[in-house]
Amino acid sequence: MVLPHRAHHAWRTTTVGSVSAALVAGAAFGLAPAAQAAPVAGPSGASATGVRFVDIPGEGGTVLKANVFAPKDADPGARYPSIVLPTSWAMPQIEYVAQAQKLADDGYVVVSYNSRGFWQSGGEIETAGPKDIADASKVIDWTLANTPADPTKVGMAGVSYGAGISLLAAGHDKRIKAVAALSGWADLIDSIYSGRTQHVQAAALLGGAGALTGRPSAELQQTLKDFLASNLDKEDEMIAWGAKRSPVTHLDRINENGAAIMLGNAWGDTLFPPNQYAEFYERLTGPKRLEFRPGDHATAEATGLLGLPNDTWTSTRRWFDHHLKGEANGIDKEQPVQLKSRSTGGYEGYPDWKSVGPTRKKIAMAGTTTIRTNVDSGANGGIAILSNALDQFLKIPPTASVPLLPRRYTGVWQSERYASDQRVRGTAKLHTTLTSTKESGTLVAYLYDVGPLGLGKLVSNAPYTFHGKTPGKPFGVDLELFSTAYDVPAGHRLALVVDTVDPLYIEHNPSGAQLTFSSPAADPSYVSVPLREQ
Repeated sequence: MVLPHRAHHAWRTTTVGSVSAALVAGAAFGLAPAAQAAPVAGPSGASATGVRFVDIPGEGGTVLKANVFAPKDADPGARYPSIVLPTSWAMPQIEYVAQAQKLADDGYVVVSYNSRGFWQSGGEIETAGPKDIADASKVIDWTLANTPADPTKVGMAGVSYGAGISLLAAGHDKRIKAVAALSGWADLIDSIYSGRTQHVQAAALLGGAGALTGRPSAELQQTLKDFLASNLDKEDEMIAWGAKRSPVTHLDRINENGAAIMLGNAWGDTLFPPNQYAEFYERLTGPKRLEFRPGDHATAEATGLLGLPNDTWTSTRRWFDHHLKGEANGIDKEQPVQLKSRSTGGYEGYPDWKSVGPTRKKIAMAGTTTIRTNVDSGANGGIAILSNALDQFLKIPPTASVPLLPRRYTGVWQSERYASDQRVRGTAKLHTTLTSTKESGTLVAYLYDVGPLGLGKLVSNAPYTFHGKTPGKPFGVDLELFSTAYDVPAGHRLALVVDTVDPLYIEHNPSGAQLTFSSPAADPSYVSVPLREQ
């Protein structure tokens, strides 16, 4: 079934504006390093700074532009652990120069290459497809043949696109012994199509940046076109396309190969939300580590790419030092799940993900509430990249005045005022009974920390879309909000707010549609909030 064309499926002005701003900022960040002068050649083709710029033949002979850092004053015949770094989406090959130099100074051979289809590398953008996975193995081949790399101590790492390629490669190349996948994805569909809802700003940002800095394949262009056009006739094809590019699809092979895998992400990642990483982490059977910090996509790693002190990159080096060099640095003795709260900035360690929020409190969604669709109530998840970066650096999340939200277009359910701090940790879950006047529709759920004056600070959110429902017939809805770590102060309350329009997402509400939330006695509605033990 194809949804009828509706004007409200077009990108809203706020969405287009925010995506355009993000693209300009991203392009400026990516273009600036490319203007650096070429290195001065030194002995054996090395530059005065220890870096070589090389061409590496990828899958099918496609040229991949790369750079190589090696330990200075390397002993003749000595072998060193190596780390391969595929670049992020739309970033040039010198993205990792600062971290590559640090790693080389610590005794690693580091090869960073521009992913196929971007910048000066050949080929087209395959979006972590089979050719990208094969490229990673070709780069390892070249590294072992042309540098003093130890074939038994190979690692891969990357941010965003580089993270996804590294995880996929770990399932296809047994030589990879350790991986650090930062701000990446485990499930591509659950990332940008969670709740069966297109994350429009995320998809537009990726599509626009790819067109600006590379050569999108015809397959990518068609998939993105169908995705943004809400072409449900192609939904199964799009899901299959995404599944092939999702590490979770290759989980058995990743586990069989046994690489030590570290996953790092931000609570507010608007491209690859944390839930899908946490679920993937729980299913890994080899040595593993999970780190979540405040921020948005790649903002937790950004300062490290500039050469500044950075916790994520410090953990990455410790991970490789232990699993490639065999150093007894204690990282294997620490709690493997490390979380940094959005509220306190302090780190917390847990033995596994399910231990993060062991206590749950329910907020009842009593009574019957009907809301009209197609109007943005003022509750929203903010702007991709920008809003959660503000939360990271200034602790200013998206806000809304909960008492002033128009009840014609929003449902609001609130807890009591809490007598003590409530430390929200993990994944809040919504369960309700929904009746729609139309067969399709979208809702967006928000969890707010509401202060004494009614100002709500966004704790979490998530979208939910349905199709093919019988108008007027109730059906159950279960929705996981995006995982987080947030402290609600004493004297505040939590509020669940539901509306139908958010610039982050494409909505599917026909004109004039109404949504009714009810709470049958035999199946009461609620939001379940995970709390850390006091």
